[in-house]
Amino acid sequence: MYETDKIEEKVILVGVDTGGAESEESSLDELAELARTAGAQVAGRLIQARESIHPGTYIGKGKLSELKNLLWETDSTGIICDDELTSAQIGNLEEELSCKVIDRTLLILDIFAARAVSGEGKIQVELAQLRYRASRLSGLGRSLSRLGGGIGTRGPGEKKLEMDRRLIRERISRLKKELRDVERHRELIRNQRSQSGMKTAALVGYTSAGKSSIENALTDAGIPEDAMLFSTLDTTTRGLMLDGTQEILVTDTVGFIRKLPHHLVEAFRSTLEEAAYADIIIHVVDVSNPQMDTQMHVVYETLRQLGAEGKPVVTLFNKQDLLDEPGVQRDFRADYSIPTSARTGEGLDELKHALLEIIRRDQIYIERLYDFADAGKIQLIRSRGQLVSEEYVPEGIAVKAYVPQDIYGRV
Repeated sequence: MYETDKIEEKVILVGVDTGGAESEESSLDELAELARTAGAQVAGRLIQARESIHPGTYIGKGKLSELKNLLWETDSTGIICDDELTSAQIGNLEEELSCKVIDRTLLILDIFAARAVSGEGKIQVELAQLRYRASRLSGLGRSLSRLGGGIGTRGPGEKKLEMDRRLIRERISRLKKELRDVERHRELIRNQRSQSGMKTAALVGYTSAGKSSIENALTDAGIPEDAMLFSTLDTTTRGLMLDGTQEILVTDTVGFIRKLPHHLVEAFRSTLEEAAYADIIIHVVDVSNPQMDTQMHVVYETLRQLGAEGKPVVTLFNKQDLLDEPGVQRDFRADYSIPTSARTGEGLDELKHALLEIIRRDQIYIERLYDFADAGKIQLIRSRGQLVSEEYVPEGIAVKAYVPQDIYGRV
């Protein structure tokens, strides 16, 4: 029996600093985390300051020799670029450097492929991968020497390219159909929740902010937790009792990240839209991360793109147990800002109280004495509202309850 060690790739991180508000160093720090999550060892990094990204080689020809020397000195097997590359950029870099070239999008797709567990997650990841590949099937590539019209352009090269395109188109079409079936099922579940009057809260936040840990602490959901980026791709919904009478559904969602590939946004739209359809947004923030403010901005910008603005927001400044000294954090875009720790349970009772207050805004408190003949109204309250107490007395049924405004006239 032969045993082989798993080969760990050594890579160089490459970025272009165009002088924007965001530091390229911090962006490469995040790229290094992504690389480690994918199983690569970061051997070095190179940043080129330019007014804009070079259309041919990403960093410009002048920096290629320095990058080539760095690859040789560190004995690295490839580079990872901090932006999405075009097929021409990838081809030019591979030809100049004679090594594997990966961009940020492909790296994230690789992580998603490794983390996808459910059938829906696997469909979404494969669809994103195929769309990424299809957008880079241009020209003949390095292995095909002829394409175009006229004499001397027909042959196996053209056939192979066209066959790849056709196979990818057919596979994308099948995956889209499968995903539409999943989306219809998800939409049916949403409609059932809406008809039942059950409120939903979506946990959103930057990847590794602690969303899964918060849901586990609240509901014992049993979602796997680790420090890796994108440890959770599939949504998990659990019921949470707030005060003995009011229950709410809490849904964990996929983490957000800077430069989230548009192929993933499209493929995971049905999953990400859990935030758009939720009644309340629970924004989980890693308070121990020095890039906390930037990450919060990314989350709000992603919510805006998903059409999830205008909803009540509760921001949890999570991981308080990692701070040397407790500070005062405030999110001025949120209705509530609560310091929390999923590990110690700090702030979770305050979160439940905040959720209850938000829900009560749209409810009316009633105290009624119903005739026995009107018992059907009590059943409506039980199914759509929150029955606080129900007491049978000689005159009828004494009820205390919170009811949604849309059924108040019927009860």
